[in-house]
Amino acid sequence: MASVTLRNVAKRYEDNEVLRNVNLDINDGEFVVFVGPSGCGKTTLMRMIAGLEDISAGDLNIDSTRMNDVPPAKRGIAMVFQSYALYPHMTLYDNMAFGLKLAGAKKPEIDAAVKNAAKILHIDHLLERKPKQLSGGQRQRVAIGRAITRKPKVFLFDEPLSNLDAALRVKMRLEFARLHDELKTTMIYVTHDQVEAMTLADKIVVLSAGNVEQVGSPNRLYHAPANRFVAGFIGSPKMNFLNGVVNAVTADGVLVRYETGETQRCAVEPGNARVGDAVTVGIRPEHLHIAGAGDDGIASRTMTVESLGDAAYLYAESAVAPDGLIARIPPLDQHDKGATLKLGATPDHCHLFDSDGKAFDRRIVEVRSAA
Repeated sequence: MASVTLRNVAKRYEDNEVLRNVNLDINDGEFVVFVGPSGCGKTTLMRMIAGLEDISAGDLNIDSTRMNDVPPAKRGIAMVFQSYALYPHMTLYDNMAFGLKLAGAKKPEIDAAVKNAAKILHIDHLLERKPKQLSGGQRQRVAIGRAITRKPKVFLFDEPLSNLDAALRVKMRLEFARLHDELKTTMIYVTHDQVEAMTLADKIVVLSAGNVEQVGSPNRLYHAPANRFVAGFIGSPKMNFLNGVVNAVTADGVLVRYETGETQRCAVEPGNARVGDAVTVGIRPEHLHIAGAGDDGIASRTMTVESLGDAAYLYAESAVAPDGLIARIPPLDQHDKGATLKLGATPDHCHLFDSDGKAFDRRIVEVRSAA
């Protein structure tokens, strides 16, 4: 196992800077997920750790040893790519043994390593088959097994589940979690799928346009996002955003007034907020409820209801929410298209962002983890 440290790391292609000022501490044995939209730099960052991309500036250390100029084969890492990259003419056994053979390992050592990896991945009964005789999930396990046989200090996974169907992705997520529990090796995992990030990670690194937006546990990123980008990226369906201005700063937090005249109190630390400042209120769908006739709420009009069996999501339009509103409602509730209603939230469940997108500190934060 090993720790991985990046200090002021940057990546440039001529005048195009794709990563800037990346500072990360990945602890020994942690499962860390890099997540973000396409083009944010997450795969480039992983390839820099692997040694497949040069580092333009800064330092990469694995176990306190500077690795900037160390060849990939000597970094103590093993990488599993999005494509399985198996040799079609070889059996599973030979695919998993190939790297050890190239390294000059002796036959008993190779045999023990392959069989141990196959047992861990529950493919020991398939070792004489060839890749074409396997399912997508089994092929991915072979690719992981090939990495395990090398006994690396750090595993790198580059969107390993993106080629699988939805049901198999769920199954393989559980396999990755089990594998990490069993091996207890440092793992770095790249994905654009926030569900994978939330369910697998000890620590999530959210990237956007070459910048690290926030690093923290899944709980912290969900309940205490550092900015509007993280708030909108983490969570499905995404957070609702409502535009307004600061109407008052009180002992209870900040009172926001929408352009339609409605107000929303947010239980946040006001910081430097002043009356008249433009702000954005963020409310997650599970915290947006249908208000009663005499209660405060946002005037909205029902667009559609999406039923998922165990839950339902009401989609509505409102003058204060350019992207519309989403509220989670009881699965059997009926709402006609075009019907008017009011949607509200309690102050404790409201996030608040300034005009630059930076989050105000919440007074009540639903975070148990200290990470």
